[in-house]
Formats: sequence, C-alpha cells, structure tokens
Amino acid sequence: MAVRRSNKLPQTAVIKQIFRRCSSLGKKQGYEQVGLPLDVPKGHFVVYVGENRSRYIVPISFLSRPEFQVLLQQAEEEFGFDHEMGLTIPCPEEVFQSLTSTLR
Repeated sequence: MAVRRSNKLPQTAVIKQIFRRCSSLGKKQGYEQVGLPLDVPKGHFVVYVGENRSRYIVPISFLSRPEFQVLLQQAEEEFGFDHEMGLTIPCPEEVFQSLTSTLR
C-alpha cells in the first residue's frame, strides 16, 4: 500500500511564510525599516477579516493556538499566502472577534 504525502506545508513552514509575507508587504508600502507598520507593537501582526477586510492587530502567540491555526488553514486554502493583500482571514468579523476574545 502506498503512503500518500500531503501537499500541505508543515506548520512551522506556514508560520515562517506568514512572517516573510508580512515583512515584505511592509517594505513595499513604506513602513518602518523592519517591515512592520508603525502602529503594530512588537510581538503582534496584522490580519484582515470579513467582507470589508477590517484590519486587526493580533499577538504572535495566537499562531500557536489550535483555534487560530484552523483560521490560518482556511486562509491558505482560500487565498494562499502569496498575494499583495496581506494575511486575510476568511470568516465573518463577529466570529473572528468572538474567537480572539476567548484566546486573550
């Protein structure tokens, strides 16, 4: 019996891809030298949520939480991580707000 390999990247590779993507977006848009917008505190990153792409600043610690990883997997499946629009989470804002409030 043959073993099927998944097309999915390992979790650590996906997280590294997110960080690279965030920093390259910052450089293109004229943000501070390290590639992050000036209003994003150290240890946080930006995501866009909902139909209106509302901007949220979330702690990096969320990346290790299984609940947030589900959202990242959905984002990868729907949008991929290689696009100009920033990290977009495909869920309604109310759901995102509810989830992040329980993670804090």
